[in-house]
Amino acid sequence: MNDEETNAPVNEPRLWSDGQWTARVINNDDDDGWAVAMYLEGQSEPALVGPWTMGRDKKNPKPLDTSAFNTLVKTAKEVIRRSEQQLHAQLNKNVTITVKGERIRVAMAIVPDEEGATATLSAFDALDEELARVRVEPTFKLNVDTATAWAAGGFERPR
Repeated sequence: MNDEETNAPVNEPRLWSDGQWTARVINNDDDDGWAVAMYLEGQSEPALVGPWTMGRDKKNPKPLDTSAFNTLVKTAKEVIRRSEQQLHAQLNKNVTITVKGERIRVAMAIVPDEEGATATLSAFDALDEELARVRVEPTFKLNVDTATAWAAGGFERPR
């Protein structure tokens, strides 16, 4: 199969694909109904799984159509976007403090790794110029008190 064949649109009652997204109607394991799973090309896990409507016979699922597929794609993209935002917020924190009359933004960035995450603590002045950068444990708790103590201590690596 060439790439054109594998990315060709599919419009079947229980399978709909535009080459980037695939909607698959599946049996809902939680009840007697149906669910729809949305897969992003190249991903083995669905980005979204949700209930799917029964058809008129109250036994089989309602067939997928263009409108439903477009809505599912939009919803799946939103789920991915929110997940990425949440992960970014978990891995990147910052606080603003005032030390000796100067506003300083202190940021902590965690880089996840299967062999052990790393973290960096950085300080920036009001013009966003970097004042200091040190490695810290990923478990370091960044808050106003720890940021102020770090700045007051001359930006020495926190223990």
